[in-house]
Amino acid sequence: DSTAHIFMFNLTPCSTVNKSVWKAALTWVPRGDIHFLKIVFSVWYDGAKALSWKELLCSGADDEYSVCGTLKGETLVSTFDIKGSRTRFPKGNYSVIVQGFSDDSEDNRLLCLNFTMIVKRDAF
Repeated sequence: DSTAHIFMFNLTPCSTVNKSVWKAALTWVPRGDIHFLKIVFSVWYDGAKALSWKELLCSGADDEYSVCGTLKGETLVSTFDIKGSRTRFPKGNYSVIVQGFSDDSEDNRLLCLNFTMIVKRDAF
């Protein structure tokens, strides 16, 4: 929907360079119950997709993430680690789109974030 959402994601980029684990914080008030959550993360550079990543965070059974089971209207405050291999991004401006879906078909979108990542030197 076009109504402003209360959503905040914090990551301190300068302190994450060359670290194997990144610390992140999330504050969000979802507009629907979260029993199933699939995240689609896309990075675009100069009109071409530079990175695409999909992850099923909540499936309704044995979910390990604190976001799973959050009810509509509850304020979710969570900190978590981002682990895994790092992608090296050359200097430039990147369009980043993060979408969350409440079904595997990616028809029912719960959230959509569109922001610009500015890499000032070859890093990550």
